[in-house]
Amino acid sequence: MRHGDKINNLGRKTAHRKALLSNLAIQLITHKRIVTTLAKAKALRTYIEPLITKGKDNTTHQRRVVFSYLQDKEAVTELFGTIATKVAGRPGGYTRIIKLGARVGDNAETALIELVDFNEIYGKGKGEVKEATAKRTRRAGGSKKKAAEEAAEAPAKTEEKAAE
Repeated sequence: MRHGDKINNLGRKTAHRKALLSNLAIQLITHKRIVTTLAKAKALRTYIEPLITKGKDNTTHQRRVVFSYLQDKEAVTELFGTIATKVAGRPGGYTRIIKLGARVGDNAETALIELVDFNEIYGKGKGEVKEATAKRTRRAGGSKKKAAEEAAEAPAKTEEKAAE
């Protein structure tokens, strides 16, 4: 029985799995997007999101904690430098997984995992649309609000007529 066992072992023993996720995380930090299998992408997301959160707090302790996971000085520098400045305002959800379909050789489900803030195609298009259109709410009390505004304007109109 596997009650409460949420980790995907990826068919590997612990040391092999840690090395795999560390290498995938280094490549994702370096290249900002990688193509891998869907299972590895989902496992990598749970591995790297806490590391990116730690990267927002640029202290010696956090650098050492992240280095214990990654074992790559250039990746740690990149994470605490350019990536941390881009994701500073984001409260989580730093990665995006896009399914790509089956791989030709072994029919494995492949996926693209990328850092959200480093994709100019999705990021800029959404930001411009949000600024251009006004936010519309769909509430049932809209007519009541208009009636209250008209009622507030009615005494003002009668006072203007009386002044004439």
